[in-house]
Amino acid sequence: MATDYDIVVVGAGHAGVEAALACARRGFGTALVTLNVESAARMSCNPAIGGLGKGQLVREIDALGGEMARHIDAHGIQFRMLNTRKGPAVRAPRAQADKDSYAAGMLEILRAQPGLALVEGEAEGLVVEGGRFAALRLAD
Repeated sequence: MATDYDIVVVGAGHAGVEAALACARRGFGTALVTLNVESAARMSCNPAIGGLGKGQLVREIDALGGEMARHIDAHGIQFRMLNTRKGPAVRAPRAQADKDSYAAGMLEILRAQPGLALVEGEAEGLVVEGGRFAALRLAD
């Protein structure tokens, strides 16, 4: 099955989901390749978004029109400010998510995004022609 896309994103974790949505929303034909489509945006055993490092990234993604901050607002079950007894430089918001609801909701957003194809498969290698990326080879 050969299909042409402008952009191919491999992996449907937080970064892959944001990258694929950003590309499709900018009008690029985008494929998001993942081992299991039903596992897209699945959170780890600690389903938190925020904290000192990730919280800054989420704010930047939000400022650029990303999905993660809006999505955690809709699927969060606990919101708190970390390090409130310390100075403002180390305070950070953190939200705990209902991980099943978060993943299911994000999958709905991915499926509804025009210009975005969800491709289930294992990325096996790159096809390079004339020094440029030409295709992604899947294991099957």
